[in-house]
Amino acid sequence: MHEFYASQALSLRVPNEVIPIEHYLRQPQRLVHAITDPRRIEMREEGLYRLSLRPLQFLGISVEPRADLRVWGLADGTLCLEAVDCEVRGPEYLSYVNESFAMGLQGTLKPFPQDRHTDLIGQADLSIQLNLPAPLTMMPSPMLEAAGRTFLSGILVTIKNRIERHLVSDYRTWVEQSQGLSNLANPSNLRSRPAQ
Repeated sequence: MHEFYASQALSLRVPNEVIPIEHYLRQPQRLVHAITDPRRIEMREEGLYRLSLRPLQFLGISVEPRADLRVWGLADGTLCLEAVDCEVRGPEYLSYVNESFAMGLQGTLKPFPQDRHTDLIGQADLSIQLNLPAPLTMMPSPMLEAAGRTFLSGILVTIKNRIERHLVSDYRTWVEQSQGLSNLANPSNLRSRPAQ
């Protein structure tokens, strides 16, 4: 059994809007859609989403991971994400890969409000365990570990880049939609829009 691990940090500055971003972070489905293509997300139940990744090449093996992600919020506004189930699809002759495959994913995104913006600080840890085909087990361990780390880091960087591109614009869209739906918001829950 081989295990590979990678970690990725995220720091994102978000300009404050009329509704604080902490309220947006209580809408987990929006963040899940910011992480990946919404067409690859299926809601299983409240707070549980099935994510299907595009086929990936790992050491010459084409695999298509699928994971069930649990997303929830903490009292301090931190958003948490964890993979609770997973499988990998691939060619028939690699069925044993799925039998041995396990994936761990844990992530957090915490808001730190400032006067005119909010800093979002995140961390994601991704690991996989699987049995490799015999030819690959002959590779030197450092080379194998480097390949696994590069593979997982690529997945995390893709998620990070997508969050950086989509989260701020989706937050603004959500604020506009929320204001349009209700003009009776509780003033104690609002933060003044910073002067331009």
